Amino acid sequence: QEQLAESGGGSVQSGGSLRLSCAPAAPTSNCMAWFRQAPGKQREGVAAIGRWGDTDYADSVKGRFTISRDNAKNTLFLQMNSLKPEDTAIYYCAQSRRYLTCPGSRSEDEYNAWGQGTQVTVSS
Repeated sequence: QEQLAESGGGSVQSGGSLRLSCAPAAPTSNCMAWFRQAPGKQREGVAAIGRWGDTDYADSVKGRFTISRDNAKNTLFLQMNSLKPEDTAIYYCAQSRRYLTCPGSRSEDEYNAWGQGTQVTVSS
């Protein structure tokens, strides 16, 4: 299974910012996304982005998080601002089977390659 490498997690206080990065094993034009899993909860889709920059966000992060990709450098980003304690989770990047555009839902079933996860902790 193709693997992705994440970086950029850490600990911040409420209101702070973090930027996550993810590098797929090979250049891709497929949809990419960020998921997260908080303790005791199911993994949820946070944001997704197609090859040409079309994006989709979970309501809980709209206006605070920005997903982007640098296709020339084959890198996916998640800029997280105004972080809240409820954003505390392990964050995973994922690559979809879908070429160019993203699926209508942020279901895990649409993604077949995953990173190992990076911890984000937000303290109040």
